[in-house]
Amino acid sequence: MTLTSPYLENYPDEKGFYGKFGGSFVPPPIQEQMDKISARYNEIKNSPEYLKELDKIRKEYQGRPTPISYAKRLSEHVGGAKIYLKREDLNHMGAHKMNHCMAECLLAKSMGFKKVIAETGAGQHGVALASAAAYLGLECDIYMGEVDMLKEEPNVTRMRILGTKVIPATTGLKTLKEAVDMAFMAYMEDPENIMYCIGSVVGPHPFPMMVRDFQSVVGKEAKGQFLDMEGTLPDHVVACCGGGSNAAGIFSAFIEDKDVKLYAVEPRGKGTGVMGEHAASIQYGHEGVLHGFNSITLTDSNGEPAPVHSIASGLDYPSVGPEHAFWHDIGRTESDVGATDLEAVEAFFMLSKLEGIIPALESSHAVAYAIKIAPKLKGQTILVNLSGRGDKDLDYVVENYPEFVDKKF
Repeated sequence: MTLTSPYLENYPDEKGFYGKFGGSFVPPPIQEQMDKISARYNEIKNSPEYLKELDKIRKEYQGRPTPISYAKRLSEHVGGAKIYLKREDLNHMGAHKMNHCMAECLLAKSMGFKKVIAETGAGQHGVALASAAAYLGLECDIYMGEVDMLKEEPNVTRMRILGTKVIPATTGLKTLKEAVDMAFMAYMEDPENIMYCIGSVVGPHPFPMMVRDFQSVVGKEAKGQFLDMEGTLPDHVVACCGGGSNAAGIFSAFIEDKDVKLYAVEPRGKGTGVMGEHAASIQYGHEGVLHGFNSITLTDSNGEPAPVHSIASGLDYPSVGPEHAFWHDIGRTESDVGATDLEAVEAFFMLSKLEGIIPALESSHAVAYAIKIAPKLKGQTILVNLSGRGDKDLDYVVENYPEFVDKKF
C-alpha cells in the first residue's frame, strides 16, 4: 500500500479521481455547474468566516462534539475486545448527516441558490437537509422511494413538518436508487437555480470530496477523544457502508495510521450472495459508472444497475463511494466485511437492551460486525461509528421481528 502524505491534501487529484475511481461523468450543462461548485468550495473551505460560522452552528445548533461511549456491558457480553461507540446518534436530528447537510446549505447560500434538493433512503439525509434548509431560509425538495416512505414514515413526517416537500419515487424497486434517479432528473432541468446536495460520498466530483471533508469532523473528534480516554489509538475502526459518508468521515482521520484496521461493513441482506438479495457492492460488484462517478457497482447481465436489498433503507444502493473503492483496491480497508439483515436486527436489540442505546438499522450493521470480531480480539479495542439512532426503525423491527422484543441477552 502506498499513499501520498498528507493524505487529505493529495486525494482526490484535480479531476476528482482516487486512483482510477471517481471523476465526473455528467452532461456538459451539469459539468458547468459542478465546476462552479468546485471552484466556490475551494474558495471558501479554508475561509475563516465560513469555518467560524460552521463551527458556531456545529457547537450551538448541532450539539458537537458528540462523545465516545465505552459499551461496557456489550463488551462483557460478547467477550474479547473492548467496544467503544462514537455517538453520532446524539447529533441534532439523530444522525451524522447534519455534518455535511449544514455545510452544503451554507455553500449553496453563498452561491446565491434559493433552493436545495436531494435524495434520501432511510430519511436521515432528508431530515438533516430539511433542518439545515429551514435554519438557513432555503426551499427544499426531497426525493424518496415510495417503499422507503412507508418503511420510514416518522422521517417523512419530520421532513414535512420542517417545511420540505417529499416527492415519492414510484418506478423500479421504489427505493434509494430510484430516488437518486429522480433527483438527478430534476436537477438537470434547472441546474442554474437549484443545488443538488448529494447525501453521501457519491456522485460526480466535487461531491465525494466535499462530503468526506464535511464528515471528517467525526474522525478528528474521535481520534482526539480516544487518545484522551485510552492513551492510544483504537486497534480497529468499524462503520457501516452503503454510499459510505459516515465511514469516510471517521476513516479519514486514521487513514495514515497503518496499525489501525478499518472495516467498511456492507449490507449482506439475506446472506445468500444472490443478486437482488444484498447491497454489498465492494464484495460482489465490478468497476463501472453510475450517477456520474466511476466506482465499484452491482450490475446485472446487461450491465445495468442490479436490484439491491437491505433491511436498512440507507444502505440499499448498488454502488459505493469512489474513495471506498480506492481504499479497498489498495488494501487500506479490510476485505470480506459485511453483516446480514438478521445480524443487524440482533445487534439492534442487543445494544438497546445492554446499553440503553437504540441504534439505526444502518448503524446496527457496524455494531453487528464489531460483535462478530470482538471475541477473537482479546485485549484490543474496537471503535464503532454509531452513525444514527433508531427511532425511525422502531415500528418496522417490532412488526417484523417480534421474537426479539422480549428476548434477553
